[in-house]
This record gives sequence, structure tokens and C-alpha cells, in this order.
Amino acid sequence: MKALLLAALTAALALVGMTGPASAASGAGYSHTCVVRSGSLWCWGGNASGQLGDGTTTSRTTPARIGDVSTWAAVDAGTSYTCATRTDGTLWCWGANSRGQLGDGTTARKTSPTQVGTGTTWAGVSTGDAHTCATRTDGTLWCWGFNRLGQLGTDPSTVYTATAPRQVGTGTTWASVSTGFGHTCATRTNGTLWCWGDNGDGQLGLGSRLASTAPAQVGTGTTWASVTAGYAFNCATRTDGSLWCWGDNGYGQLGTGTTYQTAPVQVGTATSWTRADAGFNTVCASRTDGSLWCWGNNLTGQLGDGTTVNRSTPTRVGTATTWTSDLVTGYHTCAVRTDASLWCWGNNANGQLGDGTTTNRGTPAQVTL
Repeated sequence: MKALLLAALTAALALVGMTGPASAASGAGYSHTCVVRSGSLWCWGGNASGQLGDGTTTSRTTPARIGDVSTWAAVDAGTSYTCATRTDGTLWCWGANSRGQLGDGTTARKTSPTQVGTGTTWAGVSTGDAHTCATRTDGTLWCWGFNRLGQLGTDPSTVYTATAPRQVGTGTTWASVSTGFGHTCATRTNGTLWCWGDNGDGQLGLGSRLASTAPAQVGTGTTWASVTAGYAFNCATRTDGSLWCWGDNGYGQLGTGTTYQTAPVQVGTATSWTRADAGFNTVCASRTDGSLWCWGNNLTGQLGDGTTVNRSTPTRVGTATTWTSDLVTGYHTCAVRTDASLWCWGNNANGQLGDGTTTNRGTPAQVTL
């Protein structure tokens, strides 16, 4: 939903996440986690809506392989649903579908992967609370699901809910997309950044709190590298390695104190950030030196610092220097190390940490796959 964008480690390990960026190798939904490992798909945690994709609604506290397909490429998880791409360019979704967020033309829940149309040119997908967006190899952008706040990039008075993909404008230069909760942000190949939908907390980054039902450019910068949409805020990296956040800041999730911002504000002065992931008022981000940093909401220990104290500035997760940019955060966080091992921590009420228990963890613990 995250939006849960991640560099897929298709030869090793990839995760799925909410509000995570498109083409996620890793990620974390509200109460579930999924990973792609050597082309196979594994999921665990809460499953009340069938979001694990195993054909049941039974929760699992340890990783379970989903089907026998070995051509999964990347995966992303929404609040209670999941979408993933395959190496043949097809797109599949499953789980909750009351707002048409699965894109299969219905509003019926699906407990196993269901193909979105017949297209074979899907490049990346991002799942939010109840809307989904995806890019295609021709540079076009498509969104579907709930549109009450214009998060699909079209006027909700004409399209309130879309049960199948709808193209956003006519542009063919979209590079990546990230879906939040009622808003969406995306980058273009020319390095520009665009956001649309709900703007009650300034999460569109336009310098105001006025909503936009069509993509609106964030400033005039042409050096944006990636963006991640959270609950009512966003963070984005630039090609110079700097990190910027804006929107709601009630938990310190902007990393700049506790005051909300209606335009991007730089997080510290570091220019070594490689990627960030925004979740439920929590952010985690990696640096070029292999270190991992988290900040914001820490109610369930999702910052990984061994406490449940909220942090308004980046706080380092341990001392390891082997973290990759394959990471996702929500009420729980998961990240991959350079040896392809997977580590998770934070909320575990539904077994989403994959350790066989439902006990929260305030520091990273390795997941056995």
C-alpha cells in the first residue's frame, strides 16, 4: 500500500507490502506479508479476506507457498488484499474487493490469485487501502478501485468506483507509482513528481491543502528518483541521494520534527539515501552504507529500536551494514539483507512476522523460508 517500489531479488528473495512502491520485491500489509523467492510466492499473517491467496481465509503464522507457479516477479500488499506481477507481464490480485480494487470487473472477494484482464505488459503495481495503480511497459499509468477522493486521477463525480483498470490521462512517460490512503503519487521518466487525490494534510505536496482529482506536479524539480505514499503523507528520494517528506506529521513520520508540511521538506542533510518506504505513520529507509533507519509511529515496535517510543527523526536499526533497499513498513516492518535473509519486526497479532507466534517484536528477527 502502501505502497508498499522495491528492487526485486528474483534470484533470491522479495517481499510484499502495503503502501509500498510498485514492483516491490518486499512489503507488509496491514496484517499480512508476502514474498517472492526464486519465482515462488509465499504469504503469511492475517487472512480474513483471503489476502494470502491460498484459497482459504485461515490465518498463518509461518510462510506458506501460494500455488506452484514459479514465475512471480514482484508483489505488493494493500490493507487486506494483494497484487503481484509475473515474468510474462501478467498482473494478478486477490483478497478484499468491495471497492473493485482487484480490477477483475467485480466486487467479489477472491481467495486465490485472479488475473487482471488479459494484458501482458504490466510493469509494476502498487496497492493502497482500497485502490490500486499500475504502470505498463509502454509508460502508461492505470488505476482502479475506490475513487471518492479522486485517487484514481479522475473526477469522482463521474467515476466513484472502478472495478477494472482505467488509464490516467494519456501520458506515456510514467516511471513508477505509489498508492496511499485516498491519494496517489507517481514519478515520470523526466524526473518530475506528481500527486493527486486527498490533500487534507498537505500530502499532495502542492503547498496547500486543496485536493486534486487529476495528477498535479509537485514543484518544478526534475531530479525525483522514487516516491512512497503513506497513510496521509509521502516521502521521496532525489537523484542526489537526499530524502524529502511531506504531509501529516502527528507521529514524527516526516523525520523533521512534529509539524505537518504541505510541500516537500528535506530529512536532515544526508545524501546517501537509497530508498524509503512509508506505511501507517511510519517510515523506514536504507542508505548506501547498508544501514537501515526508521522513524515515526512505534506503537508496536515497528521501528526496530527495541522500544515503543515514537521517533521524530531517523533512528538507526541496530548496527548492521548489510541491509538492502528491499524493505517495507506498516504496523510491522520487513527487510532483506545482502545474504538474501529476511527479517521482520513490530506488530505480530496475526502472525505477520512469520515466526510461528503472535508475539510482537521490537527488534529484527529472521524469518525462515
